Amino acid sequence: MNANKKTIVIKLGTSVLTSGTAKLDRAQMVEIVRQCAILHQQGHPIVVVTSGAIAAGKEHLNMPNIEPTIANKQMLAAVGQGQLIREWENLFKIYGLHVGQMLLTRADLDDKGRFLNARDTLNTLLKHRIVPLINENDAVATREIKVGDNDNLSALVALLADADQLILLTDQPGLFTADPRSNPDAKLITEVTEITEAIHSIAGGSVGGLGTGGMATKIESATVANRAGIEVVIASGHRKNVILDAANGLPVGTKFVSANNRLEARKNWIFAGSRPAGLIFVDPGAEHAIINGGSSLLAKGISSVQSHFLRGYVVSICNHKGKEIARGIVRYKSVDIERIKGQHSDQIEKILGYEHGTVVIHRDDLVIL
Repeated sequence: MNANKKTIVIKLGTSVLTSGTAKLDRAQMVEIVRQCAILHQQGHPIVVVTSGAIAAGKEHLNMPNIEPTIANKQMLAAVGQGQLIREWENLFKIYGLHVGQMLLTRADLDDKGRFLNARDTLNTLLKHRIVPLINENDAVATREIKVGDNDNLSALVALLADADQLILLTDQPGLFTADPRSNPDAKLITEVTEITEAIHSIAGGSVGGLGTGGMATKIESATVANRAGIEVVIASGHRKNVILDAANGLPVGTKFVSANNRLEARKNWIFAGSRPAGLIFVDPGAEHAIINGGSSLLAKGISSVQSHFLRGYVVSICNHKGKEIARGIVRYKSVDIERIKGQHSDQIEKILGYEHGTVVIHRDDLVIL
């Protein structure tokens, strides 16, 4: 495993996968998989956010001119999602790689418990060296629970995966000073250190008939990812070795550099986010381990729990005198913590009948006050 490994999320737009046609471009998909396989072999965990389900459904059903109603789009997505995942599975199999499919909606990412479940699934796939293939669940998503497009979904997935880099591949070389389709003097912006209103204002719309996202949604995605300390690259999916070059830091497209430390950005959110939903009191040994040893909070060190809360909520950690010493995101709900408090980690599954890990709060989800 590469000691300098970094988790990379690669978002593929419909225009990249179809090369501007009405069908999936298998040759293009093979080239994408080849580059992913090289990075995977080097030890970098790879996550693919793939569009193209509706395009695959149209191709499979031979319905290129079907009326674009919501019901028809959901039907095409239901048919095409299976076709799309099968194509990816066969191509990654060429390089001896396994894939796992995750279909998400906004509801999965807004609900704290479901967010953690999705994160656990994603991390477990990566742990076992399986390439996650992620798409929005267009077959069932309504307007209220849709993320909206795979650009914004990819940013949320990058947060889920605690990624180092997000590569957004599109039909454009990157972000320009003006729309290059109408302004011949437009110049490529190679690096953005701060996403200002001016950056948002020069982002144009989508011209593709199959995709839903334009440059504006990519800037929104970059904004979300940058705030979490994740570097973003917007580049052409048809540029030779674009994924490899972007991953290796070579000048490709437009790079959005984040000044935020990923872990610190996460911990700032814990501290500045929601009001703590409850209290967990710990013994002196746990207090010392958390403050001085950089440890996670184990069930063994918990003496009592106050208030009712669910898995995924932010809670206060207090010492035996009642002083708040830290805050963190719990991996178990309060009633279950009451049952496992004071117990060794290897007893959690035996007591509860399930387990969400050996810690109650992981050190990466915990901030010392």
